[in-house]
Amino acid sequence: MADADGGQPTMSDDTLGDTLGAAILGDLAPEAGQQDHLAIVRRTAQAEQEVRSLLRQAVASARGAGHSWAVLGAELGMSRQAAQQRFGEPRDQDDAETTDGGPGNAEERWLGPVTAFDEMGELALAGRLGWRTVGAGVLRHRVRRTPTQWEHRRVVWTGSAARFERDGWVVGVRAFPWLYLVRDTGLPAEQAPSSP
Repeated sequence: MADADGGQPTMSDDTLGDTLGAAILGDLAPEAGQQDHLAIVRRTAQAEQEVRSLLRQAVASARGAGHSWAVLGAELGMSRQAAQQRFGEPRDQDDAETTDGGPGNAEERWLGPVTAFDEMGELALAGRLGWRTVGAGVLRHRVRRTPTQWEHRRVVWTGSAARFERDGWVVGVRAFPWLYLVRDTGLPAEQAPSSP
């Protein structure tokens, strides 16, 4: 079914519930005994955790695309403040996670601020300098330094990443609704231009 303005197909609440229910029930036998009931509870709890994670990623993606907390709050049926408190990232804690590449540690840092409009250009530049994405947050990417150049690609998360793996891509990070794919070019990383 298409949405009201003729755009992408939408899923009704019933269809979404049926799809989630089928995924939870999976290969459980139709004649559920006591153990199957516990398996259903366990799988439903796992699904809830996964859906919460997807919601956090979707909100982060919408923030990266420039949507305000007020708009997100309205979409989620809560106030701007409630949305920001529930889904906002504590910056100080994340920024403290930068490593310097000491013995046995890869050098990591945050690349940003970036938006959905400029992040691929920034990742391309970082990739030439040997940085590959390993995480994503609101308006930024967690990148790790390597000795080789990397290609980055952003695709809509519509199923298994196996179709990309045939061409040498691997998942760098899942940030619903996006998959950020990376591919090692094998070329030595370029040197960053020095400041005058």
